[in-house]
Amino acid sequence: MKIIFSEGSGLNDSIYGKCQAPIRMFLEQRGEQFERQSVLKDLFLMGKSENYGDLMTTMTAMSGFEPVGENGAYPLDGMQEGYQKLLVYDTWKDSFSISAEMMEDSKVMDMKKQPAAFITSYNRTRELFGAALYGGAISGKDKVLYKGREFDIKSADGVSMFHTAHPAKVSGDTQANKFSDAFSADALGKMETAMHLFRGDNDEILDVAPDTILIPEVGSLKKEVFAAIGADKEPTTSNNAFNYQYGRWNVIVWSYLNQFVDLSEGNAPWILLDSKYNQTYGGAVWNDRVQLAVRSTVDENTDANVWRGRSRFNATFNDWRFAAVGGIEGGTALPD
Repeated sequence: MKIIFSEGSGLNDSIYGKCQAPIRMFLEQRGEQFERQSVLKDLFLMGKSENYGDLMTTMTAMSGFEPVGENGAYPLDGMQEGYQKLLVYDTWKDSFSISAEMMEDSKVMDMKKQPAAFITSYNRTRELFGAALYGGAISGKDKVLYKGREFDIKSADGVSMFHTAHPAKVSGDTQANKFSDAFSADALGKMETAMHLFRGDNDEILDVAPDTILIPEVGSLKKEVFAAIGADKEPTTSNNAFNYQYGRWNVIVWSYLNQFVDLSEGNAPWILLDSKYNQTYGGAVWNDRVQLAVRSTVDENTDANVWRGRSRFNATFNDWRFAAVGGIEGGTALPD
Protein backbone atom coordinates (compact mmCIF):
# COMPACT_ATOMS: atom_id res chain seq x y z
CA MET A 1 0.00 0.00 0.00
CA LYS A 2 1.42 3.33 -1.04
CA ILE A 3 0.94 6.04 1.61
CA ILE A 4 1.20 9.71 0.65
CA PHE A 5 2.78 11.88 3.37
CA SER A 6 2.74 15.61 3.92
CA GLU A 7 4.00 17.71 6.81
CA GLY A 8 2.43 20.90 8.09
CA SER A 9 3.76 23.98 9.87
CA GLY A 10 5.72 23.90 13.11
CA LEU A 11 7.50 20.63 12.34
CA ASN A 12 10.94 22.14 11.87
CA ASP A 13 11.29 22.24 15.64
CA SER A 14 13.81 19.56 16.61
CA ILE A 15 11.49 17.74 18.97
CA TYR A 16 8.93 17.25 16.21
CA GLY A 17 11.41 16.72 13.43
CA LYS A 18 13.01 13.80 15.22
CA CYS A 19 9.72 11.91 15.52
CA GLN A 20 8.61 12.31 11.91
CA ALA A 21 10.94 9.79 10.28
CA PRO A 22 10.38 6.89 12.71
CA ILE A 23 6.62 7.36 12.73
CA ARG A 24 6.55 7.46 8.94
CA MET A 25 8.65 4.29 8.85
CA PHE A 26 6.24 2.48 11.21
CA LEU A 27 3.28 3.55 9.07
CA GLU A 28 4.87 2.28 5.86
CA GLN A 29 6.03 -1.03 7.31
CA ARG A 30 2.69 -1.80 8.90
CA GLY A 31 0.79 -0.87 5.74
CA GLU A 32 2.87 -3.13 3.52
CA GLN A 33 2.66 -6.05 5.94
CA PHE A 34 -1.14 -5.92 6.25
CA GLU A 35 -1.67 -5.57 2.52
CA ARG A 36 0.29 -8.76 1.83
CA GLN A 37 -1.99 -10.66 4.22
CA SER A 38 -5.26 -9.23 2.87
CA VAL A 39 -7.63 -11.44 0.85
CA LEU A 40 -9.44 -8.48 -0.74
CA LYS A 41 -7.36 -8.81 -3.91
CA ASP A 42 -8.64 -12.40 -4.25
CA LEU A 43 -12.30 -11.46 -3.81
CA PHE A 44 -12.59 -8.12 -5.64
CA LEU A 45 -11.44 -6.63 -8.91
CA MET A 46 -9.19 -3.97 -7.38
CA GLY A 47 -8.89 -0.79 -9.42
CA LYS A 48 -8.33 2.95 -9.30
CA SER A 49 -10.46 5.83 -10.44
CA GLU A 50 -10.13 9.54 -11.08
CA ASN A 51 -13.86 10.21 -11.05
CA TYR A 52 -16.55 11.07 -8.51
CA GLY A 53 -18.20 7.79 -9.47
CA ASP A 54 -17.97 5.18 -12.20
CA LEU A 55 -20.74 3.53 -14.22
CA MET A 56 -20.15 -0.18 -14.66
CA THR A 57 -21.86 -2.13 -17.40
CA THR A 58 -21.49 -5.19 -19.62
CA MET A 59 -22.08 -5.94 -23.29
CA THR A 60 -24.29 -8.78 -24.44
CA ALA A 61 -22.96 -11.38 -26.85
CA MET A 62 -23.71 -11.30 -30.58
CA SER A 63 -26.29 -13.75 -31.89
CA GLY A 64 -23.74 -15.59 -34.03
CA PHE A 65 -23.17 -16.59 -37.64
CA GLU A 66 -26.03 -17.90 -39.79
CA PRO A 67 -26.08 -20.15 -42.85
CA VAL A 68 -27.09 -18.05 -45.88
CA GLY A 69 -26.46 -20.34 -48.84
CA GLU A 70 -24.61 -19.46 -52.04
CA ASN A 71 -24.27 -15.74 -52.63
CA GLY A 72 -26.46 -15.02 -49.59
CA ALA A 73 -26.62 -11.60 -47.98
CA TYR A 74 -24.82 -10.83 -44.74
CA PRO A 75 -27.19 -10.87 -41.75
CA LEU A 76 -26.89 -7.89 -39.44
CA ASP A 77 -25.71 -8.76 -35.96
CA GLY A 78 -24.93 -6.55 -32.99
CA MET A 79 -24.41 -6.12 -29.29
CA GLN A 80 -26.16 -4.03 -26.70
CA GLU A 81 -25.47 -2.75 -23.23
CA GLY A 82 -26.30 -4.98 -20.30
CA TYR A 83 -27.37 -3.85 -16.85
CA GLN A 84 -25.63 -0.82 -15.33
CA LYS A 85 -24.35 -0.11 -11.82
CA LEU A 86 -23.06 3.23 -10.49
CA LEU A 87 -20.26 3.15 -7.91
CA VAL A 88 -19.80 6.45 -6.02
CA TYR A 89 -16.69 6.86 -3.85
CA ASP A 90 -17.01 7.56 -0.15
CA THR A 91 -14.50 9.46 2.01
CA TRP A 92 -12.91 7.68 4.96
CA LYS A 93 -10.99 9.52 7.74
CA ASP A 94 -9.24 8.90 11.06
CA SER A 95 -6.51 10.54 13.18
CA PHE A 96 -4.18 10.02 16.12
CA SER A 97 -1.85 12.30 18.09
CA ILE A 98 1.50 12.15 19.85
CA SER A 99 1.65 14.47 22.86
CA ALA A 100 4.53 16.92 23.28
CA GLU A 101 5.29 15.33 26.66
CA MET A 102 5.58 11.90 25.07
CA MET A 103 8.14 13.22 22.60
CA GLU A 104 10.02 15.20 25.25
CA ASP A 105 10.27 12.10 27.48
CA SER A 106 11.25 9.88 24.54
CA LYS A 107 8.44 7.37 25.05
CA VAL A 108 9.64 5.35 22.09
CA MET A 109 7.38 2.33 22.61
CA ASP A 110 4.26 4.47 22.84
CA MET A 111 5.33 6.37 19.73
CA LYS A 112 5.64 3.08 17.87
CA LYS A 113 2.32 1.67 19.03
CA GLN A 114 0.10 4.51 17.90
CA PRO A 115 1.14 4.73 14.22
CA ALA A 116 1.20 0.92 13.97
CA ALA A 117 -2.32 0.75 15.44
CA PHE A 118 -3.43 3.55 13.09
CA ILE A 119 -2.47 1.64 9.95
CA THR A 120 -3.80 -1.62 11.37
CA SER A 121 -7.11 0.15 11.95
CA TYR A 122 -7.19 1.45 8.37
CA ASN A 123 -6.47 -1.93 6.83
CA ARG A 124 -8.81 -3.73 9.21
CA THR A 125 -11.52 -1.26 8.24
CA ARG A 126 -11.05 -2.16 4.58
CA GLU A 127 -11.04 -5.89 5.33
CA LEU A 128 -14.16 -5.62 7.50
CA PHE A 129 -15.89 -3.47 4.88
CA GLY A 130 -15.28 -6.14 2.24
CA ALA A 131 -16.51 -8.83 4.63
CA ALA A 132 -19.62 -6.76 5.40
CA LEU A 133 -20.45 -6.60 1.68
CA TYR A 134 -20.05 -10.36 1.23
CA GLY A 135 -21.88 -11.06 4.50
CA GLY A 136 -24.78 -8.85 3.48
CA ALA A 137 -24.94 -10.56 0.10
CA ILE A 138 -24.96 -14.01 1.74
CA SER A 139 -27.81 -12.81 3.96
CA GLY A 140 -29.83 -11.76 0.89
CA LYS A 141 -29.71 -8.02 1.60
CA ASP A 142 -29.92 -5.22 -0.96
CA LYS A 143 -28.03 -2.81 1.31
CA VAL A 144 -25.61 -3.22 4.19
CA LEU A 145 -25.11 -0.83 7.09
CA TYR A 146 -21.43 -0.32 7.93
CA LYS A 147 -20.17 2.24 10.44
CA GLY A 148 -23.41 4.20 10.22
CA ARG A 149 -23.64 4.39 6.42
CA GLU A 150 -25.65 2.28 3.98
CA PHE A 151 -23.96 0.71 0.98
CA ASP A 152 -25.75 -0.74 -2.03
CA ILE A 153 -24.82 -4.40 -2.58
CA LYS A 154 -27.32 -5.38 -5.28
CA SER A 155 -25.94 -6.81 -8.49
CA ALA A 156 -26.33 -4.69 -11.62
CA ASP A 157 -29.60 -6.44 -12.56
CA GLY A 158 -31.31 -4.83 -9.55
CA VAL A 159 -31.79 -7.89 -7.34
CA SER A 160 -29.66 -9.12 -4.46
CA MET A 161 -26.22 -10.48 -5.35
CA PHE A 162 -27.21 -14.05 -4.43
CA HIS A 163 -30.72 -14.67 -5.74
CA THR A 164 -32.95 -17.45 -7.01
CA ALA A 165 -34.20 -15.52 -10.05
CA HIS A 166 -31.68 -13.23 -11.75
CA PRO A 167 -33.41 -11.72 -14.83
CA ALA A 168 -31.85 -11.69 -18.30
CA LYS A 169 -31.49 -8.32 -20.01
CA VAL A 170 -32.27 -9.52 -23.57
CA SER A 171 -33.44 -13.13 -23.65
CA GLY A 172 -33.38 -16.29 -21.57
CA ASP A 173 -34.86 -17.67 -18.38
CA THR A 174 -34.13 -16.39 -14.89
CA GLN A 175 -31.13 -17.98 -13.20
CA ALA A 176 -30.19 -18.85 -9.63
CA ASN A 177 -26.88 -18.52 -7.79
CA LYS A 178 -28.39 -19.06 -4.33
CA PHE A 179 -28.65 -22.68 -3.27
CA SER A 180 -29.85 -24.50 -0.16
CA ASP A 181 -27.44 -27.46 -0.23
CA ALA A 182 -24.98 -27.72 2.67
CA PHE A 183 -21.38 -28.29 1.69
CA SER A 184 -20.39 -31.81 0.71
CA ALA A 185 -18.27 -33.38 -1.99
CA ASP A 186 -21.42 -34.03 -4.03
CA ALA A 187 -22.72 -30.47 -3.52
CA LEU A 188 -19.34 -29.06 -4.59
CA GLY A 189 -19.50 -30.95 -7.87
CA LYS A 190 -23.13 -29.96 -8.45
CA MET A 191 -22.53 -26.25 -7.81
CA GLU A 192 -19.48 -26.24 -10.06
CA THR A 193 -21.60 -27.78 -12.83
CA ALA A 194 -24.38 -25.25 -12.27
CA MET A 195 -21.90 -22.39 -12.63
CA HIS A 196 -20.46 -23.90 -15.82
CA LEU A 197 -23.98 -23.54 -17.25
CA PHE A 198 -24.51 -19.88 -16.28
CA ARG A 199 -25.74 -17.89 -19.27
CA GLY A 200 -25.25 -14.29 -20.33
CA ASP A 201 -27.90 -11.64 -20.94
CA ASN A 202 -28.42 -12.91 -24.50
CA ASP A 203 -28.81 -16.52 -23.29
CA GLU A 204 -25.29 -17.47 -24.36
CA ILE A 205 -23.17 -20.01 -22.46
CA LEU A 206 -20.33 -18.22 -20.68
CA ASP A 207 -16.84 -19.26 -19.66
CA VAL A 208 -17.51 -19.40 -15.89
CA ALA A 209 -15.11 -21.85 -14.26
CA PRO A 210 -15.05 -21.56 -10.44
CA ASP A 211 -11.65 -22.05 -8.83
CA THR A 212 -12.04 -20.67 -5.28
CA ILE A 213 -13.97 -21.79 -2.20
CA LEU A 214 -14.74 -19.03 0.34
CA ILE A 215 -15.95 -19.98 3.82
CA PRO A 216 -16.20 -18.36 7.26
CA GLU A 217 -14.09 -19.63 10.15
CA VAL A 218 -16.19 -22.66 11.12
CA GLY A 219 -14.36 -25.79 12.25
CA SER A 220 -16.87 -28.35 10.98
CA LEU A 221 -17.14 -26.62 7.60
CA LYS A 222 -13.34 -26.49 7.22
CA LYS A 223 -13.21 -30.21 7.94
CA GLU A 224 -15.83 -30.92 5.27
CA VAL A 225 -14.07 -28.76 2.68
CA PHE A 226 -10.59 -30.20 3.14
CA ALA A 227 -11.95 -33.72 3.37
CA ALA A 228 -13.59 -33.21 -0.02
CA ILE A 229 -10.58 -31.74 -1.82
CA GLY A 230 -7.54 -32.72 0.25
CA ALA A 231 -6.74 -36.22 -1.05
CA ASP A 232 -6.32 -37.68 -4.53
CA LYS A 233 -8.43 -40.72 -3.53
CA GLU A 234 -11.80 -40.99 -1.82
CA PRO A 235 -11.00 -42.59 1.54
CA THR A 236 -14.67 -43.21 2.33
CA THR A 237 -15.09 -45.60 -0.59
CA SER A 238 -14.06 -49.24 -0.47
CA ASN A 239 -12.10 -49.03 -3.71
CA ASN A 240 -10.52 -45.62 -3.06
CA ALA A 241 -11.96 -44.14 -6.24
CA PHE A 242 -10.16 -41.20 -7.87
CA ASN A 243 -11.13 -37.84 -6.37
CA TYR A 244 -11.43 -35.41 -9.29
CA GLN A 245 -11.69 -32.44 -6.88
CA TYR A 246 -8.16 -32.91 -5.55
CA GLY A 247 -5.74 -30.06 -6.24
CA ARG A 248 -8.25 -27.93 -8.15
CA TRP A 249 -9.34 -25.38 -5.54
CA ASN A 250 -8.00 -22.34 -3.76
CA VAL A 251 -9.59 -22.18 -0.29
CA ILE A 252 -10.06 -18.90 1.58
CA VAL A 253 -11.10 -19.17 5.24
CA TRP A 254 -12.10 -15.60 6.11
CA SER A 255 -12.50 -15.02 9.84
CA TYR A 256 -13.67 -11.45 9.21
CA LEU A 257 -16.78 -12.91 7.57
CA ASN A 258 -18.00 -14.54 10.78
CA GLN A 259 -19.48 -11.40 12.33
CA PHE A 260 -21.55 -10.61 9.23
CA VAL A 261 -23.28 -13.96 8.64
CA ASP A 262 -25.68 -16.04 10.71
CA LEU A 263 -23.76 -19.07 11.98
CA SER A 264 -26.33 -20.09 14.61
CA GLU A 265 -28.13 -23.45 14.59
CA GLY A 266 -25.53 -25.08 12.39
CA ASN A 267 -25.73 -22.57 9.53
CA ALA A 268 -22.60 -22.83 7.38
CA PRO A 269 -22.74 -20.83 4.13
CA TRP A 270 -20.10 -21.47 1.47
CA ILE A 271 -19.27 -19.65 -1.75
CA LEU A 272 -17.76 -20.80 -5.01
CA LEU A 273 -16.27 -18.07 -7.17
CA ASP A 274 -14.39 -17.78 -10.43
CA SER A 275 -11.47 -15.45 -9.74
CA LYS A 276 -10.56 -15.11 -13.43
CA TYR A 277 -14.12 -14.23 -14.48
CA ASN A 278 -14.24 -11.72 -11.62
CA GLN A 279 -11.03 -10.05 -12.75
CA THR A 280 -12.11 -9.99 -16.41
CA TYR A 281 -15.74 -8.90 -16.11
CA GLY A 282 -15.93 -7.19 -12.72
CA GLY A 283 -18.22 -9.29 -10.58
CA ALA A 284 -17.19 -7.74 -7.26
CA VAL A 285 -15.54 -4.36 -7.87
CA TRP A 286 -13.39 -2.30 -5.48
CA ASN A 287 -12.01 1.05 -6.63
CA ASP A 288 -9.68 3.41 -4.78
CA ARG A 289 -10.35 7.02 -5.73
CA VAL A 290 -7.72 8.48 -3.36
CA GLN A 291 -5.00 6.35 -1.78
CA LEU A 292 -4.43 6.79 1.93
CA ALA A 293 -2.94 10.27 2.45
CA VAL A 294 -1.43 10.98 5.87
CA ARG A 295 -0.52 14.51 6.97
CA SER A 296 1.18 15.68 10.12
CA THR A 297 0.60 19.00 11.87
CA VAL A 298 1.08 20.57 15.31
CA ASP A 299 -2.07 21.40 17.26
CA GLU A 300 -1.84 25.05 18.38
CA ASN A 301 -3.80 24.44 21.58
CA THR A 302 -2.13 21.29 22.87
CA ASP A 303 1.25 21.25 21.07
CA ALA A 304 0.54 17.63 20.15
CA ASN A 305 1.78 16.19 16.88
CA VAL A 306 -1.48 15.26 15.11
CA TRP A 307 -1.54 12.70 12.29
CA ARG A 308 -4.60 12.61 10.06
CA GLY A 309 -5.40 9.99 7.43
CA ARG A 310 -7.86 10.36 4.57
CA SER A 311 -8.80 8.16 1.64
CA ARG A 312 -11.68 7.62 -0.78
CA PHE A 313 -12.86 4.22 -1.92
CA ASN A 314 -15.93 2.08 -2.36
CA ALA A 315 -16.89 -1.41 -3.48
CA THR A 316 -19.99 -3.19 -4.75
CA PHE A 317 -21.26 -6.14 -6.75
CA ASN A 318 -21.82 -5.88 -10.48
CA ASP A 319 -22.01 -9.12 -12.53
CA TRP A 320 -23.43 -11.84 -10.26
CA ARG A 321 -22.21 -14.72 -12.42
CA PHE A 322 -18.74 -14.85 -10.88
CA ALA A 323 -20.03 -16.47 -7.67
CA ALA A 324 -22.67 -18.73 -6.14
CA VAL A 325 -23.54 -19.49 -2.52
CA GLY A 326 -24.71 -22.69 -0.85
CA GLY A 327 -26.12 -23.65 2.53
CA ILE A 328 -28.71 -20.86 2.48
CA GLU A 329 -32.27 -21.27 3.69
CA GLY A 330 -34.63 -20.19 0.92
CA GLY A 331 -32.17 -21.09 -1.83
CA THR A 332 -33.01 -23.53 -4.60
CA ALA A 333 -31.78 -27.12 -4.55
CA LEU A 334 -28.76 -27.79 -6.73
CA PRO A 335 -29.71 -29.72 -9.88
CA ASP A 336 -28.26 -33.21 -10.33
